[in-house]
Amino acid sequence: MQDLTKRLDILEADFLKVWEKLDVDVKLEQVAELEKEVAEPEIWKDVKLATEKNQELARLNDEVQPWQLLKTQIQDLKELLELSDESLKEEIDGQLTAMEEQLTELKKALRFNGKYDGAGAIVRLTSGAGGTEAMDWAGMLERMYLRFFEKKGWKVALIERVEGEEAGIKTAVYEVIGTNVYGTLKSEHGVHRLVRLSPFNANNLRQTSFALVEVLPILKADTDVQIDDKDLRIDVYHSGGHGGQSVNTTNSAVRITHLPTNTVVAIQNERSQLQNKEKAMEILRGKLAQMKMEQHAETIGELRAGESASWGQQIRNYVMQPYKLVKDTRTDFETSDVDAVLDGEIDEFINAFLEKA
Repeated sequence: MQDLTKRLDILEADFLKVWEKLDVDVKLEQVAELEKEVAEPEIWKDVKLATEKNQELARLNDEVQPWQLLKTQIQDLKELLELSDESLKEEIDGQLTAMEEQLTELKKALRFNGKYDGAGAIVRLTSGAGGTEAMDWAGMLERMYLRFFEKKGWKVALIERVEGEEAGIKTAVYEVIGTNVYGTLKSEHGVHRLVRLSPFNANNLRQTSFALVEVLPILKADTDVQIDDKDLRIDVYHSGGHGGQSVNTTNSAVRITHLPTNTVVAIQNERSQLQNKEKAMEILRGKLAQMKMEQHAETIGELRAGESASWGQQIRNYVMQPYKLVKDTRTDFETSDVDAVLDGEIDEFINAFLEKA
């Protein structure tokens, strides 16, 4: 049993090292504090604040619970080893192997060390030039990501969606909440290119289509992305609702322009003007944070207009004709199983990006 004891000691030492690096004790204190706050009836007088606190509590619980479970399992196995004889060696070996594999999986959280990696994300998909073909491609990507979000168990809320006239979407915006969402999805930020035989062309010609995927961190108003009111132009107009159909005649839609960078965010949902403004500001903060990272700027004031991620930054090719291949231009990771990728199996592309980063 001595060899098993040595393996368990190594596992525990490795576990405690990662526990400390990830500040799990601090996060457990935050969980306890949030549990006290949401248990107070007074907090529900501000539904928005209470909802945010509950979301943060759920996110932290998802993050720390696997670590708490593994810690308990290690302690239980230590006690079992002290009491056991050779007859249980095989069973203990199996448990120890499973725990080693579990720690290897949990250690992947160490890759999320970026400033906003632990945040939720705004995911915005926009079809490129090319009419129906491009809109259909944007719709295919929307389905791919929604499948991926579902497999991850993340909470997803539709912010805005404008359908194409014949197929697909012109644009769609989603809010995604979960553990390390932005850190996971930041690899998807950029232009995605599709090559296939067009289903919308009478001659069935090969067609190339593009779609832009923007992944922005969800930031609170009190973050380091401070926006000066004088730098904003806010326009209101009639909301058109999903698919462009008129749903009301009030000026509920909001367009916010950040004048120094000429960054524009427009939201037109069946919500109030105030709600649309709050959501537009949330997205604007994410866009400016993304620009700060891309331009290596220390402050918002240092940002330069026209130098953020654009249609020129192609990150991944999806080829369905004359052969099948999905290849990432940054990591060179590739697979011939295009159907699986478009069904949401994109973990390997994300892992390749995180390992290279």
